[in-house]
Amino acid sequence: MPQKKGMSLAFDGFLLFPDEAGIITEMSGETIFIVDDDEAVRDSLKLLLESHGCYVRDYGSTRDFFREFRKEERQCLILDHHLPGETGVEFLESDDGANLRVPVILVTGGGDQTLKARATKAGALAYFDKPINDSELVTTIFRLLGNSGSAA
Repeated sequence: MPQKKGMSLAFDGFLLFPDEAGIITEMSGETIFIVDDDEAVRDSLKLLLESHGCYVRDYGSTRDFFREFRKEERQCLILDHHLPGETGVEFLESDDGANLRVPVILVTGGGDQTLKARATKAGALAYFDKPINDSELVTTIFRLLGNSGSAA
């Protein structure tokens, strides 16, 4: 699968149910968790994903997220790497993060191949550099939930 600038997938997925133009227009029943310490980023992503029919919960830290997290079907986590106290990868490497069993997309304002490899090893299935391309993010979420929505 060719890599696009700003995006790295840890798997070779495919789009399951695009409309005729190949564009995802709406999801149904998905819960997307956003963990980012930047409220403007959370608000922007929440607006984008709700416009596609997703239920969105957003948090400023991994601890706030994990305190409220309850595993259900059709969930995905968008996790910022640069967080105060604990990075996104450190959270994924912790016992709490390792036991999530939901697809994780790691986003960062500045990363490198070492971080991408570490994130993949810790369980992230996709990786985005900021600024995030909205359509690529929505497509990636759809792919992850199509392939991993029933992870136990």
